[in-house]
Order: sequence, then C-alpha cells, then structure tokens
Amino acid sequence: MRNLMPEPPATLLPADEAAAAALAATADPTPVAAAHPTFSGAWAALAQRALADGQPVAAYAYARTGYHRGLDQLRRSGWKGAGPVPWSHEPNQGFLRCLHALSQAAAEIGEADEAARCAQFLRDCDPAAFDALNS
Repeated sequence: MRNLMPEPPATLLPADEAAAAALAATADPTPVAAAHPTFSGAWAALAQRALADGQPVAAYAYARTGYHRGLDQLRRSGWKGAGPVPWSHEPNQGFLRCLHALSQAAAEIGEADEAARCAQFLRDCDPAAFDALNS
C-alpha cells in the first residue's frame, strides 16, 4: 500500500568541518568530544569504541549524549519529529551512528524495548542507514 500523504522534506544537518577534521586526525575521539560537544560524530566514535571494548554502559552514555545533541541540531534544522534524515548526507551520519550505537548498547544492557525503538527510528530516518550500519 502506498502512502498518499506528502512526506516531510529531508533534514540535512550543517557540516562541522573543524570537528570532522579533528576526528579524522586522531585515534582518540575523547578530545574531539570535549572540544566539540555538539558534534555527534565524536560521541558516536566514543560509543563504538566502548562497545568494541565490552563496555556497554559507557557506550550507552556516549551514544545517548550524541543522540540528544543530534536531536537538538535536527530540530534547529527544521525537523519536526518525523521525516527522512538521509545517510547519504555526511553531516547526518554522526547522529545516525549514535542512534545505532544506542540501539546496540541498549540491547547489551537488557533494554530490549529501547533497542527496538532505536532500531525502528533508525529505519524510519533512512533504511539505507540501517542497512549500512548493520552490514
């Protein structure tokens, strides 16, 4: 069945080139998160590192921080709580990676409902993000 209601326009977050360059130039995202606390990409990197290190509680905290920072930016960019957040737009990827890491960390600490909600939200933002991050 095809949805006949118009979909909201895609939300494209502004680039933070200084933060992205700082993250690309280091193996440790900690100083990048400290210097650029609104940059979800640094929080996503911290969450992914914590997950890889078997620290799901720390990953959950990092991912939740980046997720909320990303929601703030989405709202400032005109997002009304629904509509596409394209994975193909690189500045959106930090938020989407935080959402994915939040789902993973929630699952690891036994928060199955939150893990499912986050996974569905990621699919709703952009199925390509869900596919890319779960491949």
